[in-house]
Amino acid sequence: MTTLLSVNVNKVAVLRNSRGGSEPSVIAAAEAAIAAGAGGITVHPRPDQRHIRADDVIALAECTRGRVEYNLEGNPFAPRRPGYPGFAPLVAAVRPSQATLVPDNDQQLTSDHGFDLRRDGARLRPLIAELRALGARVSLFMDADSQDIELAAELGAQRIELYTGPYAHAYARGDAGAALAACARSAQRARAAGLGVNAGHDLSQANLAAFLRGVPEVQEVSIGHALFGEALHGGLAATVRAYLQIIAGVADGR
Repeated sequence: MTTLLSVNVNKVAVLRNSRGGSEPSVIAAAEAAIAAGAGGITVHPRPDQRHIRADDVIALAECTRGRVEYNLEGNPFAPRRPGYPGFAPLVAAVRPSQATLVPDNDQQLTSDHGFDLRRDGARLRPLIAELRALGARVSLFMDADSQDIELAAELGAQRIELYTGPYAHAYARGDAGAALAACARSAQRARAAGLGVNAGHDLSQANLAAFLRGVPEVQEVSIGHALFGEALHGGLAATVRAYLQIIAGVADGR
C-alpha cells in the first residue's frame, strides 16, 4: 500500500495574512504540490481566520476538484461568526473528499489532542451522519492508545487520524519506541474495527519513514508545517540564484 501525501497549505496563508493582500498564494502553493505529485490538499479553517479563510476553502475546492483529494479539517462544534459560516456549511459548500473533525479551539496554537468520544460522541453522531450525507468521508482526530478508537466506528466515522505530535517529539529526543508502538497498536485496533487510518502532526522528512515502517496501515499523512519549513530552506538557494540571473540579465542588456 502506498500512503497518500496530503499537503496542508495553512502556513502559506499565515504568511500571506501577516502582510495582507494575496501573496504568497495558497492556490499557487497547492498547484505546485499537485504538480510535484501530492495526492491531496488539506486545509484547516478556524473561526478566528488566523490562516485559511472561507474564500480560500472555496477556491481550493475548485483547484483540487477532479484532480486530487481535498481534506477539510475543523471543529464541528465551533459556532459560526462573521467570516466563518461553520464547519458543516463549508463542507456543504465545497463537498470535500474528506472531512476531518478536530477538537480544537481559538486558544490552542495548534491541534494538540484527539477527541474524548465518551464525552462528545452523542453530539458527534448526528454531525458525522450529516457530513457523510454530503458525500464526505469522515475522519476523527484521535490520540494514540485512546480507549475510544473502536467507538469512532460505532459513531459512523470511516477513518481516524492519529495525532502524531507525541511520536514526533519522542523521535526528536531519540526515544520514539514507546510512542511508535502506541501508534501501531492504535492503527491495528482501528483496522480491526473497520476504520481506515490517517496520521498527522509534526511529521517531517526526518521522522516519516520510521513512522510508516512502524505503522504500515496508514493510508494518508497530512503534512504542512514541517514541509513548508523544509521547502523554505531547500528552495531558498534556487530562488536566490533565479533573482541573481534576472539582475545579471538586465546588467548584460538581455
